[in-house]
Amino acid sequence: MKQFSVVTASLLLALAAIAYAQVGTDVKKAGEDTGKATDKAAKGTVHVTKKAAKKTGEATEEGAKKTEAGAKKTGEATDTAAKKTGHGIKKGTKAVGHGVKKGAEKTEEVAK
Repeated sequence: MKQFSVVTASLLLALAAIAYAQVGTDVKKAGEDTGKATDKAAKGTVHVTKKAAKKTGEATEEGAKKTEAGAKKTGEATDTAAKKTGHGIKKGTKAVGHGVKKGAEKTEEVAK
């Protein structure tokens, strides 16, 4: 009976060693798998970041072009408005001058 207990104890110790070895292998494999997944995710993140940066640059460039075109149109509209204002002032001044001249002529006639 004593011999049976020793054999059983030896067998249990051997099984425990094998189980611990298997756990160590599984942990190592899980670590390697995690490393591979992390590497793949990092590469995907880099790709997406580059793509987003490129699109942001393109959108900024397009926005700058639209702003430039808008500024040019604003400048043209301001120029046109200034010309029209100048023309209106000239016309108004001419009309006032004509009215003053007529008033002066009437005043002259009355004074005679």
